[in-house]
Parts: sequence; structure tokens; C-alpha cells
Amino acid sequence: MFRITLVCDGVPKPEGSEAAADIEAAFRDHYPHERNVKCSFDGERLWLIAENDHDPEGLNLLDEFSDNLCAFVGAFDGDMALVKVEAIG
Repeated sequence: MFRITLVCDGVPKPEGSEAAADIEAAFRDHYPHERNVKCSFDGERLWLIAENDHDPEGLNLLDEFSDNLCAFVGAFDGDMALVKVEAIG
């Protein structure tokens, strides 16, 4: 099992909190292979943390996060990054 942490900066502040809630709900409702998903906005960056058993490099989650950013934030000038992948349990 892996715990993956991603971050995206440049999210427009007026959209950040709502986007975090929408993205977390989308993962809960449409991505059953991702577990314990938490998405939050700290006023500057959007954070996504999720656990799965199939993505040791975090690339699949990064792709899914990108899709959801496009769906819930739209076009903006920001960067996504993989912060860490931890082997758990």
C-alpha cells in the first residue's frame, strides 16, 4: 500500500476551497481504487493525499489529479508536483 502526496500551486484563491471539496468528492465517488483521499487548500496550494495499492511512483494519481484540476478549476498558470510516496502497511 502506498500513501501519495501531491501539490498544485497557482490555484486561484477564490476557487481553491471549493475545488478541494469538489476534487475530494470526485475521488470518493468515482475512483474506488484510491482510498482515504483528502484534498485541501491552504490559501496558496492545493494538496491531495491518497492511498492505493497499485501506484508505487504516484504517476497514476498525478494524472487523475490533473484531470480533476481541469474539471473543477479550469485553466490557470500553476504547477503540479509529486511531494512523496510512502510505503505503508
